Amino acid sequence: ELSIPLALQIDQLSIMMLLIITGVGTLIHLYSSAYMSHDAGFGKFFAFLNLFVFFMLLLVMGSGFVTLFIGWEGVGLCSYLLIGFWNKKNSYGDAARKAFIMNRIGDLGFLIGIFLLFQEFGTATYQEVFEAIKAGNGSNLGLIAFCLFIGAMGKSAQIPLFTWLPDAMAGPTPVSALIHAATMVTAGIYMVIRANVLFEMSPEVLHFVGWIGLATALLGAAIGLFQNDIKKVLAYSTVSQLGYMFMGLGASAYTASFFHVMTHAFFKALLFLGAGSVIHAMSDEQDIRKMGGLKSQLPITYITFLLGTIAIAGIPPFAGFFSKDEILAHLYHHDIVMWALAIVGSAMTSFYMFRVFIVTFHGDFRGTQHQADHLHESPIAMTLPLIVLAVLSVIGGIINLPAFVGGNEFLAHWLNPILPDGSHEALEVHFASLEFLAPLAAAFIPAIFAIQLYGSKKAVPAADAEISGIQKIIYDKFYIDEAYNFLFVKPVQFLSQFFYSFIDFLIIDLLVESTGKFVKSSSNELRKLQSGNIGFYIFMMVAAIAIILAWTLKSWIF
Repeated sequence: ELSIPLALQIDQLSIMMLLIITGVGTLIHLYSSAYMSHDAGFGKFFAFLNLFVFFMLLLVMGSGFVTLFIGWEGVGLCSYLLIGFWNKKNSYGDAARKAFIMNRIGDLGFLIGIFLLFQEFGTATYQEVFEAIKAGNGSNLGLIAFCLFIGAMGKSAQIPLFTWLPDAMAGPTPVSALIHAATMVTAGIYMVIRANVLFEMSPEVLHFVGWIGLATALLGAAIGLFQNDIKKVLAYSTVSQLGYMFMGLGASAYTASFFHVMTHAFFKALLFLGAGSVIHAMSDEQDIRKMGGLKSQLPITYITFLLGTIAIAGIPPFAGFFSKDEILAHLYHHDIVMWALAIVGSAMTSFYMFRVFIVTFHGDFRGTQHQADHLHESPIAMTLPLIVLAVLSVIGGIINLPAFVGGNEFLAHWLNPILPDGSHEALEVHFASLEFLAPLAAAFIPAIFAIQLYGSKKAVPAADAEISGIQKIIYDKFYIDEAYNFLFVKPVQFLSQFFYSFIDFLIIDLLVESTGKFVKSSSNELRKLQSGNIGFYIFMMVAAIAIILAWTLKSWIF
């Protein structure tokens, strides 16, 4: 009796997601045509890239959780294929497997959530499930919401399933941009917004979502402070920004979180593609300590990267200011402690982004002579997407410009039909209030400090051997990967070795092989009877006849 339709649903939310995925995705495709032009796997790369976009489109257009899950698993597969695309290095294959396995952990929770939906409602189609919830049906809504959020924790890289995302930098830079900006990591945010009816009926789960987001935002921002790989800095920045989106969801600020998904797609795609342009010019060098002084050689990359840095730092009137500060404004009214800690995370974001920008583009060139001789601006196919994304990073805030600066909050009204009642109501924020001035201070003061330290004083991040104390703990990512390795990987490897050495070798193989050895040794002895001696054969035949006759006579007599 179970019917699961493979149907599509186009509404206000899916339309906005389609525009983000296809809009930013198109720019990344154009950029990739030049970035990957000399790669031997050019055709395969674009096949994977388009498959990635296809599954993301299926994810956002599905009319139910099962269709969403098909796309959900599809983007997981494509991330594996693209992160490990350059599979000649074992480390790249390790990064791809890590992403795949950590997502499978989260997806198990998601799958259990879908099973529970079928158990409760007999369907997993959005319209039927949400209507049933609004009618007061369903008894395990909190458990279902929690299981679905476990899936979001994996896909959108939240604690504890976040460590795969920084390692995903092993793939080509356009892949990093696509994963971090337009696809995969936004899937968890989309799912929670789509299932807002379910999550609103589970306030304790929403509370959990908000605090997980806060912890992830702070952890990602802290680790980003001292990273020296230009892509790793941006990766931990994504982890942190996703935390802000989940904080907004925890405060039921669905529009603000989706607004930040959109603006983040603009400036994070810009920053990753800008980093790719730098890496392209620096002959695949990614360590910012070996860069410097690129401003004059890469003018378009320099200007666009600067605009992206200003946007993500939350400096007005750029897009990031309006979206991030809208989340902060909701947090101010939701939980003052969460808001204060979020301000700290915002300050760290401003510092590490201006740090990476200044160390990369200003000061003296610290690379090799070979790199200096080959420095050049990227071709038009790479710089044109940078320019378009830079413009969107500057003006993108107008789509949901708040009422207190004369905006019409278009996005809030557009998404209103699929969001809870009252969620589109505008917040009253006064220019002289703490909730307005504190985020501005968190954006400007760390930026000025970074400019002073790395620009005016021309400080350069220390070499790995010179890093010590608390800075080394942060630089080594709080040893979270090592802890996971000790707690989970090593025990599994130990059990694998135990089962191989004892169970497999001593029990299973011994039983199977001993049977084979017995048959083989028996046949070796029996084949000796086949001597080829005719006299021996006649003797054996007579002896056998005698035995048969004796046995027959015995049966007759007795």
